[in-house]
Amino acid sequence: MEKVKDFQWKKGMTVKEMVSDFQQLGFQSIELARASEAIVKMKKNNAKIFLTFTSNMVTSGLRGFFAQIIKLGMADVIVTTVGGLEEDIMKATGEKFEIGRFEADDVELHEQGVNRVGNLFIKNESYMAIENWTAQQLSKLYRKKKRWAVSEILREIGLGLDDRNSILFQAAKNNVPIFCPAITDGAFGFHLHMFQQDHQDFVVDVVKDFGNILFVTSRDEKKGVIALGGSISKHHAILCTLLNGGADYAVYMTTAHKTSGSMSGATTSEAKSWGKVKDESDIATVIGDVTIIFPLVMVKAFEQLEEEGLLKKQGPEK
Repeated sequence: MEKVKDFQWKKGMTVKEMVSDFQQLGFQSIELARASEAIVKMKKNNAKIFLTFTSNMVTSGLRGFFAQIIKLGMADVIVTTVGGLEEDIMKATGEKFEIGRFEADDVELHEQGVNRVGNLFIKNESYMAIENWTAQQLSKLYRKKKRWAVSEILREIGLGLDDRNSILFQAAKNNVPIFCPAITDGAFGFHLHMFQQDHQDFVVDVVKDFGNILFVTSRDEKKGVIALGGSISKHHAILCTLLNGGADYAVYMTTAHKTSGSMSGATTSEAKSWGKVKDESDIATVIGDVTIIFPLVMVKAFEQLEEEGLLKKQGPEK
């Protein structure tokens, strides 16, 4: 049995060394260290890695980090919500979000046309700015064909962006499918609805994309899940692993707790009762703010994999 060991700073300490020391620190730091080790094992054992996240994480500066993760070959399948994809497009087309306060006057913000996501502010103008852009993209899609799976639409949009920090751009460039089961749950869904009023034969096939995500892997393939937050994105990924024999590795990060009985609070251990995660799998559930814990976990994994020559080589920036 491991013994608790005092943590001490050392001059020149790397993130890898710091997170490794967390293994004997206690409480959530131990789970954090286990999470990083599980992610390293996913890559070393050629597991197909599902990365899921909710839209608020794209509102934050994690957006460019997710794009880098795709570029480095650390995500093979993305499952997310439509708000994050809208905001990825906003940022890719030049919109900027502001840092505010959790305690801001929300009535005043509403009067100013500002929408608050925690302590981050998004102006109404940012949504308005992509209205014409979205309409143009839908017209292009319609001219190509009339029926689309959601992931096909997202790939086409990604190919049309020019921002290396864009999730959609990097996914399209690196042939990583993005699945968004609730594509209508946001402004993009409203644009789809309005476009369809004038183009009744334009069909976005969500059911077909459900089949696409199910067949993105197989029972014979090793599978790893990195689920940030919960909701429909997390559930679609682990439902896919359930129907394909269960995940071999699973890392969940959330601020929700298991006592809620929610998808967000459900732990990797609970997932074993459903067969979503294999009985003998490497698992970790870290409770905390993803904007803090996820960069620590991933940078430690990056440093270890880089040392062992297992990270995808980065070509020159374009």
